[in-house]
Amino acid sequence: MKALVYHGPGKKSLADAPKPALLLPTDALVRITKTTICGTDLHILKGDVPTVTEGRILGHEGTGVIEEVGTAVDHFGVGDRVLISCITACGKCEYCRRSMPSHCEHGGWTLGNKIDGTQAEFVRIPFADTSLYPIPEGVDEEAMVMLSDILPTGFECGVLNGKVQPASTVAIVGAGPVGLAALLTAQFYSPAEIIMVDLDDHRLSVAKRFGATATVNSGDGKARQTIMKLTGERGVDTAIEAVGIPATFELCEQIVAAGGTIANIGVHGTKVDLHLEQLWDRNITVTTRLVDTVSTPLLIKILRFHKIDPKLLITHRFKLGQILEAYETFAHAADTRALKVIIET
Repeated sequence: MKALVYHGPGKKSLADAPKPALLLPTDALVRITKTTICGTDLHILKGDVPTVTEGRILGHEGTGVIEEVGTAVDHFGVGDRVLISCITACGKCEYCRRSMPSHCEHGGWTLGNKIDGTQAEFVRIPFADTSLYPIPEGVDEEAMVMLSDILPTGFECGVLNGKVQPASTVAIVGAGPVGLAALLTAQFYSPAEIIMVDLDDHRLSVAKRFGATATVNSGDGKARQTIMKLTGERGVDTAIEAVGIPATFELCEQIVAAGGTIANIGVHGTKVDLHLEQLWDRNITVTTRLVDTVSTPLLIKILRFHKIDPKLLITHRFKLGQILEAYETFAHAADTRALKVIIET
């Protein structure tokens, strides 16, 4: 089969790879129909994720059709259309029982990390019963791809961890795909203000269309002053960090109001300073999280009844044979205006 293979930092290729086979009775073999590229894949290519070794097929998002199931798979059969979760869950270990499958003792973030992933024609899915979701009739498949990772990530790590409440004030630092996913799902809770912060005016204009009440271009170095002015010098109740660099996390520290929450989504490859000398007496909560995808059934239901349109995040479409071009497009989003790309096999 064809697959996108990682060959070490900065190196990847579209190559021939062995078609996966079932290894355990709980496995399913899925023929990929649509997949995508995540910002985490770019972090892997930068060498930020040492658990990913040379020869690994990348990708942890997608939809497909089941080709084969193991003898212990009860809830799915050959021919079923499925959504692939970016988190593999055994459903039985202590962390799964605590609704933290991201730390599953036998799974977690494995696809495109510790085992071969979804940027291929076929993928083996361990623990299929608890790591796949049926695609409801009539639901757009491209929209479903957004529920593999970025929608639950923005929702769980940003909105839920950030304790977004009705009439609250929210700032989302980073208007990339995950930041925009947080913007879309924050509106479930009717905050009074959602301020979007980024360096890219085009992404900020997209954020405005998606429901941001205000946008701030941080390129002038005055984002803190602008946000404080917008909030009457109070700051924001929830500051969501959706980039993963020191400057954006420190901005969240500067703009969070007393009693507020800093919810980190970004993947950080270098150390970040926590300014306790400024925050020690301000009743601040700082949260971190790897997405657990426990909200996926809820998000599927919301999508099914047209209460959200994650397809708005898709800007480019490619075939699997064009995946190297897709990576270039996604990696140079400032020039290409890419948000999410769909790759069809």
